[in-house]
Amino acid sequence: MTRTSDIAVVGAGPAGLAVATLLARAGHRVVVHERFDQAAPVGAGFMLQPTGLAVLDAMGLTAEVEALAQPIDRLFGREARRGRIVLDVGYAALSRPRRALGVHRATLFHVLHRAALSAGVTVETGREIVGADAGRLTDAAGRSGPAFDLVIDASGARSALAVSLGARRHELAYGALWATVPWPGAPFDPHALEQVYRGAEKMIGVLPVGRQPGKDQPLATFFWSLKTAAHADWRAAGLEVWKAEVRTLWPEVAPVLDRLTDPDQLTLARYGHHTLARPVADRLAVIGDAAHSTSPQLGQGVNMGLLDAFALSQALAQHADPDQALAAYAAARRWHIRLYQALSLGFTPFYQADGRLLPWVRDHVLGKLARLPLADRLLAATVSGLLLDPRPRALDRPGDLR
Repeated sequence: MTRTSDIAVVGAGPAGLAVATLLARAGHRVVVHERFDQAAPVGAGFMLQPTGLAVLDAMGLTAEVEALAQPIDRLFGREARRGRIVLDVGYAALSRPRRALGVHRATLFHVLHRAALSAGVTVETGREIVGADAGRLTDAAGRSGPAFDLVIDASGARSALAVSLGARRHELAYGALWATVPWPGAPFDPHALEQVYRGAEKMIGVLPVGRQPGKDQPLATFFWSLKTAAHADWRAAGLEVWKAEVRTLWPEVAPVLDRLTDPDQLTLARYGHHTLARPVADRLAVIGDAAHSTSPQLGQGVNMGLLDAFALSQALAQHADPDQALAAYAAARRWHIRLYQALSLGFTPFYQADGRLLPWVRDHVLGKLARLPLADRLLAATVSGLLLDPRPRALDRPGDLR
């Protein structure tokens, strides 16, 4: 698409804002359609892996995010009863180490939103898009407008457009309660995601996520694994009953719990799994969670969306024919997406499931395998998103595990 094209992006999340910015910088006219009355971040803090950071490098935005984010050196998890270490992954094990970043969603949104507006992107809010046919959008009120040369669906895991391409979401039994809290300080490691498990039914985590734009208070994301069907019972039981259970499993987390005085401070995240076999159609490309979603066990969601955005922008720059460009985008992302969707689906039952067998295997078998030679490097590459290394080659040479 060497000529200037009219492009619609559905959704103002990280993937949508990133692809809008990249395409506007390439000279296209881009309109982002956001269903909320005001574009804003939604969700918990997360980890920007070396894959997502490579995309921000290419966009010239890494320094702005780093200034507010918190560097993460390791992922650490232990079993609650005996203190057995079952997860210990360090980014230093990569052959060319690069830290991850713990990021509050408001930080990444702030940086990407500013970049999009600076690039000339138009943002239309309060319009929920439910259909796209031959480049023409239809909203929830049944209104249609002029046809675009290309529609990019970045509307998230419950995308109505993805359903039209065959997305069939499998709802996972377990979700998580999460909250943003002030960073509790010692004994928590400010450079680690720390987790405590009881079997695969209970999981507690604390992730440092740096600061929000314009504020000085360092923050953390706190989360608690919970079956979505049990959420009503959790609310009915009251916070103090739940806090007592959490303190029993992880006494050091008490200062975090003291900050939680209302159940509405904790948001229930519901997870599902789907992968589009072909994330493109006539004048339509699907990226991010709309194209592929799963549980967050490997922490790849935002990073995969950023990789999709960059791959699509590159394909459109390299192929004058739109159909060839969309086919190139789908091919470029196919195997990395399939690998990490399979890994996420496979790993999830070891950390969020009923029963005793899988957590026993996790604690007694996988923990020992992780200590074998080169296993630390393989695990670091896996959580970094670097298996089948998808990073922009203009910035990083190909090679073995990073």
